[in-house]
Amino acid sequence: MAVLSTPTYQLQPSAQQVPLSTNYITDFNFLNQYLPDTYEKEFERYGNRTIASFLRMVGAEMPSNSDMIKWAEQGRLHIKYINCTTTVLSSADTATFTINDVLVPNRASIGLTAGSIALRVGQTVVITPNVAGPTQNKGIITAVNTSAATIDVAFYEAAGMTNASAGNTFTIFIYGSEFKKGTNGMQGSLEAEDDIYDNSPIIIKDKYAVSGSDMAQIGWIEVTTENGASGYLWYLKSEHETRLRFEDYLETAMIEAVPAVSGSGAVAAGYKGSEGVFYVVNDRGNVWGGGNPTTLADFDSIVSRLDKQGSIEENVIFVNRDFSFDIDDMLATLNGYNGGTAANGASFGLFDNDVNMALNLGFSGFRRG
Repeated sequence: MAVLSTPTYQLQPSAQQVPLSTNYITDFNFLNQYLPDTYEKEFERYGNRTIASFLRMVGAEMPSNSDMIKWAEQGRLHIKYINCTTTVLSSADTATFTINDVLVPNRASIGLTAGSIALRVGQTVVITPNVAGPTQNKGIITAVNTSAATIDVAFYEAAGMTNASAGNTFTIFIYGSEFKKGTNGMQGSLEAEDDIYDNSPIIIKDKYAVSGSDMAQIGWIEVTTENGASGYLWYLKSEHETRLRFEDYLETAMIEAVPAVSGSGAVAAGYKGSEGVFYVVNDRGNVWGGGNPTTLADFDSIVSRLDKQGSIEENVIFVNRDFSFDIDDMLATLNGYNGGTAANGASFGLFDNDVNMALNLGFSGFRRG
């Protein structure tokens, strides 16, 4: 609507509230005279913006007031070496194996001493080639050279050594021992294996500055607590969010932190860093590579790996949205009625899994194996 040219552009106020062409204002700005109505409740546009509580969920929190923390992790009870080599040919009755697991980075730099390899004369071992298909051998250790990290094995099978092709590596596992009548006892002893680790905490800081005049710029907000109480609280919004941001940094630093490597710029500047959760998992944990596991065969590999680590039956995976979609898609394909067929014979959903009822693809857990 525009102001009519008749009678003129001169606006004339009316004594009564009557909408006339002579009293219509086209460019009225409500801030010129009147205050706007304000909605008293802040709209939580982004929901819960904090990312804390991950460490609390996985039970990875503990108090500390020192510049360093040390802890011990229990080692394996039984002995197995997975990188063993030999130069003998197939069908040999005896063989000499070199235990390469202890030769990293090299034998001279770490210094082998008696007991460096936990293999002793008289122990019986299972020897398995690290390639698919071949059969295994069983034998008894007849000699041990700790300085060279080698053992001599006599095989129990009449056919002797199997699958000793060039370049093969073998896994050697101790399963018992055998001694002749009247011989002396076991030579040497084994000490309990503990892995000692340490980590250094880091100091993090943040700051919120406020001037005296800003103290009057408080905000009122309506809140409802978990116990059902409701009411109004006043706060300085920026100070409140600075505190939340600091608490998030406190946790993300413990997850993402990496130690400063010798020769790095951080070390030169006097910083040392710390070992965060992701760094430790990638350094000495079990890591899946090659994108998200999207098939049951992929999860079978994960389950098999966890079995080797003595894991508990149930495991929890913290996933992002893409990984969650991948799991939903994988499990949905197992639905017996997916694609109009019932070939797979599995169904997921609500209301007793009735095909004519709702199908819930928001999987929060499944069991395999």
